[in-house]
Amino acid sequence: MDEKDKEILRMMQDDFPIVPKPYKRIGDFLWMDEVSVISRVVKMMQDGKIRYVGPYFNSAKLGYSGQLMAINVPEDKIEAAANAINKYDEITHNYLRAGEPNIWFTLMTPNEKRAEEIIEAIKKELAIDEILSFKSKKTFKIKVNPA
Repeated sequence: MDEKDKEILRMMQDDFPIVPKPYKRIGDFLWMDEVSVISRVVKMMQDGKIRYVGPYFNSAKLGYSGQLMAINVPEDKIEAAANAINKYDEITHNYLRAGEPNIWFTLMTPNEKRAEEIIEAIKKELAIDEILSFKSKKTFKIKVNPA
């Protein structure tokens, strides 16, 4: 990763231009053309240096609260469980882990009532009695500026 890549990443994280052609604006600032900026971003994604390009919102300031959830399902039910979980926009991501519980996911809702609705629907669909819930207590930094 060279200095241009680092500057592109810094601008994407700290000062992403909200204009019709944001990569052209970044390129203008860095004395590069738009295609070169986009090509560098694509290469950093292909190399695994960028995992996600999109907005992050301060959910707490929007009135949302989050919780980490966990369930344990038999191995032959993992795909069905993931499909049931993925039905909800309020679930930001899920992942499989070794051990018990084996499926973990995050739930971000505007109120407790909506969280309970989703939890009960998942329990019913998967015919499970328990979903572990760990409510967010601390916000962690999600971006990493290049050195």
